[in-house]
Amino acid sequence: EVKLAESGGGLVQAGGSLRLSCSASGVSFDDYIVAWFRRAPGKERPEGVSCIDYNNGATYYDDSVKGRFTISSDHAKKTVYLQMNNLRPEDTAKYVCAIGAPFELGLNDHEYDYWGRGTQVTVSS
Repeated sequence: EVKLAESGGGLVQAGGSLRLSCSASGVSFDDYIVAWFRRAPGKERPEGVSCIDYNNGATYYDDSVKGRFTISSDHAKKTVYLQMNNLRPEDTAKYVCAIGAPFELGLNDHEYDYWGRGTQVTVSS
């Protein structure tokens, strides 16, 4: 059974930082794109935040987080991280890790096959 586990969420003041982690069991990240999405209250679809090609390290960011968030991978720990700096209240959401094999590096949620349960990030003003 494939399971993705996220950790690292919490409550932080605006301007603060958090680092999220995503690990997997039942599957290897090899040959997958690993992405972070976020689900905010009242929004029907998850919003793509960032993704990384686990094999070659190529990354992609949504415009809303460029320059503030950094996605990375640690192959020894088989973990993907999302470093979030200069957080804003509008970043408040449940952050969910997903893996898939989209044709191109991107954040179309329909192209991701496995999803974690998420970790809550709350940014106070």
